[in-house]
Amino acid sequence: MRSMNFLDLVFWNNTILDYIIFIGALILGFVLIFVLGRVVLRQIAARNEKEQTKYGDFMLAAIKRYLLPTAYFTVFYYCTRLLTMDDKISNIVGALTTLFAIVMGAMFLSTLTAYAFGKMNLGKGESGALAVKWLVRFAKGGIWVIALILFLDNIGVKITSLVTGLGIGGVAIAFAAQSVLTDIFCFFTIFFDKPFELGDFIIAGDHMGTVEHIGLKTTRLRALGGEQLIVSNADLTGSRIRNYKTMEQRRVLFSLGVTYDTPAEKLKLIPDLIKSIVDDTQDATFARTNFATFGAYSLNFEVVYYVLTADYDRYMQINEQINLAIKEGFEQLGVSFAFPTSTVQVQPQERI
Repeated sequence: MRSMNFLDLVFWNNTILDYIIFIGALILGFVLIFVLGRVVLRQIAARNEKEQTKYGDFMLAAIKRYLLPTAYFTVFYYCTRLLTMDDKISNIVGALTTLFAIVMGAMFLSTLTAYAFGKMNLGKGESGALAVKWLVRFAKGGIWVIALILFLDNIGVKITSLVTGLGIGGVAIAFAAQSVLTDIFCFFTIFFDKPFELGDFIIAGDHMGTVEHIGLKTTRLRALGGEQLIVSNADLTGSRIRNYKTMEQRRVLFSLGVTYDTPAEKLKLIPDLIKSIVDDTQDATFARTNFATFGAYSLNFEVVYYVLTADYDRYMQINEQINLAIKEGFEQLGVSFAFPTSTVQVQPQERI
């Protein structure tokens, strides 16, 4: 009888028996979650070790950091429903529950975003790491801003004026930092569209050089003279970019002229001569040689061949080798190159 009277004692609108039931349910729920969590984690770890699943490590970390704490807090919240609480305490518990749920959700989405960007094949090297870093920062910032707005809205705070103020402030900041933001967006344009990469030799407007660094605001080129050119990303994306590294072969077109006194029989031999020279040259392939035009002081041939490499130094070596061979071949053939000449005819004057 005394024990019943003790269990019926009331503190803060609940009896001792209510508190015992609350604590018992809480302990039982925690024990069940602990046991089930250990079993699930062991199974996932064993499967991951056996099959080497792609997302096994991420799942283990997500369960430990987010799922288990959420499960514990959920048990605590529903156990508090067994107690009779006044409106003030009930509102506090509800606010804490909302805050915990939003924070855990934002943390999980932030981690998932970082993991997703890390696993995506967005590029390698310094520029790829920088792009992933800033993409993760922007994504996390957006997630936490949304989480804050959701929390304030759920606890009864009027967020209309706050959102309006943030919008006006964002527009003001955007206008103040317009050039910086333009360069940042152009950086992501360069990163995703990949008009050039590190090590590429490019010509963009008046700028020419090898790409050494792609930064958030500027790109650095190493010019042919050895100096470093620092160009804003907006200037690069606003220019026509010629990328020579991606060139698989180089087309070479030139004309040469021979004198008008060259016999027709020798003119017919010139295309075959040039074809044999190009065919004997490594990393070069012949396209055509044609007797193209009658010039003012020369018979003009048009020659086309391809250099099968993007290396400029190698192209110059091949070009020099072919030019020298053509000069030697013309000398052996007895054909002279034409140059501007003029003939002056002098009429003898009649004596008076």
